Amino acid sequence: MALVNERARIVENECVGPNLYVMTLVSPDIAARIEPGQFVHMKVPGMDAHILRRPFSVYARDADAGTLEVLYQAVGFGSAHMVGLEPDAVGAEASVELIGPIGRTWQPPAGTRRALLVGGGVGAAPLFMLCEQLAEAGASVHVVLGAQTGEALTCRLRYEALLDAPPRCATDDGSFGREGFCTSLVQEALAEAEAAGEPYDYLAVCGPEPLMKIVAGMAEAANVPCELSMEKRMACGVGACLSCVVDTVDGKLRACVDGPVFDARKVVW
Repeated sequence: MALVNERARIVENECVGPNLYVMTLVSPDIAARIEPGQFVHMKVPGMDAHILRRPFSVYARDADAGTLEVLYQAVGFGSAHMVGLEPDAVGAEASVELIGPIGRTWQPPAGTRRALLVGGGVGAAPLFMLCEQLAEAGASVHVVLGAQTGEALTCRLRYEALLDAPPRCATDDGSFGREGFCTSLVQEALAEAEAAGEPYDYLAVCGPEPLMKIVAGMAEAANVPCELSMEKRMACGVGACLSCVVDTVDGKLRACVDGPVFDARKVVW
């Protein structure tokens, strides 16, 4: 699919949790083309001294309205600058420049009936469009979410509105759901499905690499096909610079164009 370079107007930039924001952008060409798991490469206005674009997974899209939503965390200079971009600004500060859609999509096995999606922190966002896609296809989808605090579970309510069963949640401080890491909830979900004679056909995970490594191992032990989305620092975002390589059994692959979604069995940790 050909890439689109599009000027996208900012229509909302809302704080949704501790240092967490959702930016809504009018980007009709990319919104019409983007698939679950793909991302956009963003040139942030007002940062001429920092020429590199920044990759952002797309949280949600409305193809009819021509809009995209990006969930981001303010952790460094660039993302902190994004917080100050106002929807009602004038001139260049009212928009960002996007290249997209980029990357390999989620590819659940054909005929998937039962799926388990696992999101750690902001890794819950790249899974949401996949969740919509699977639910629309009639699959039974279960979700496990983890975050440091209950306030940081920013995607939880949107998943609850979409699914029949609310997500299983864990927080580091125990302020919502189970205290501790969400990996114990993943293990429970896999064991319960196996005991009921209804094992999952597919597992997808996105989040910190230690979480994805553990979950990938659980999926392999349970003989469940698993994909994961690798979030790497990127320079070009289109496969030319080799700054985002991932070690796999097939050699070094580029997270931007060979991923960001990979077959978990092929990743070399």
